[in-house]
Amino acid sequence: MSRETAAAAGGSSTEAPEIIFNDKERKFETEDKKAYLEYVLRNGGKVMDIVHTFVPSSKRGQGLASILCVSALNHAQEHSLSVVPSCSYVSDTFLPRNPQWSLLVYTGEPKSHM
Repeated sequence: MSRETAAAAGGSSTEAPEIIFNDKERKFETEDKKAYLEYVLRNGGKVMDIVHTFVPSSKRGQGLASILCVSALNHAQEHSLSVVPSCSYVSDTFLPRNPQWSLLVYTGEPKSHM
């Protein structure tokens, strides 16, 4: 598992929660493991399919879902992965609000390396 702060992942620097990359369980999660983003690797590990984002009601309103998405998308970008936004939060809320991440969305086309 690796750790990164939400501030480093593009989140707020004011008391930003620490997000842990749990490679074994294919999750990005808060330290208490109550809020998380789950993914599945596809196409030989080249595509990150984000399948579920969960924030319990006790933690809602803190921007955790967005922070989890930024952590996952930063990871995808750093590892040259494309992303499939199967999770409705990612596809319907996060990406429309953060169009700069749309370049990572898997289109079925090979990425240009030029």
